[in-house]
Amino acid sequence: MSVLFSRRLALGLAASLVLAAPALAQQNQVVRIGASPGPHAEILEKVKPIAAKNGLDLKIIEFSDYVVPNQALAAGELEANSFQNQPYLDNQVKDRGFKLVSVGLTVNFPLGIYSSKYKSWTEVPDGATVAIQNDPTNGGRSLLLLQDKGVIKLKDGVGFKPTVADIVGNPKKLKIIEIEAAQTPRSLPDVAAAAINTNYAVDAKIEPTSAILREDPKGPYVNLIAVREVDKDKPWVKALLASYHTPEIKAFVAERFKGSILAGW
Repeated sequence: MSVLFSRRLALGLAASLVLAAPALAQQNQVVRIGASPGPHAEILEKVKPIAAKNGLDLKIIEFSDYVVPNQALAAGELEANSFQNQPYLDNQVKDRGFKLVSVGLTVNFPLGIYSSKYKSWTEVPDGATVAIQNDPTNGGRSLLLLQDKGVIKLKDGVGFKPTVADIVGNPKKLKIIEIEAAQTPRSLPDVAAAAINTNYAVDAKIEPTSAILREDPKGPYVNLIAVREVDKDKPWVKALLASYHTPEIKAFVAERFKGSILAGW
């Protein structure tokens, strides 16, 4: 091999390495996003290829409860999460001191009261046991639903987080018990009815439209994407929202969930 050819080969290899360096630097940014099982995670799977085109490599991590995703986000084990509404996030920030903020809306899951024993609320007997969630936001939301449907009456001025202690009228003398939100579908064989968040209903193969009482899609209960406060203005956050807030995702939500889940942006 001639010296001249060797030098040309070396220069060619060096040039190839220089050209390869920018390509390596342009690898998509990894964004770990926590989600509850069911619709939130399913929607994010549809967002994932769109996000890839916007420079993000979404790693979807599922959590089976409503407590750990904010803990993991605050601890830096996630970059974002998608599972909660504003009242729940506000309560977590207040009670746990998390420095987390909402950066955009996702979908609305109208809450339902379900029963495996009765086909309508009018069939539920006096004195029956009804399960609601034991966290302040979701439990309070269930009590507000029962009040909206004329089942109970709550004290005036209770806001979005009433408790069982705030019930001042209970004509059917219902026994209202509080359990973990994730366990509400499993409680159906043991109670007359249970308040179940839509994501847990879907995960348990319960059709959301089968609820015997259903929340109107109103108020502050549209779900959101949360990040750490220090990250809220970073470019990847804008890219994540742009990937979610697309006509493709809106069409998927409409087709897949048939009105049981609504696009909130």
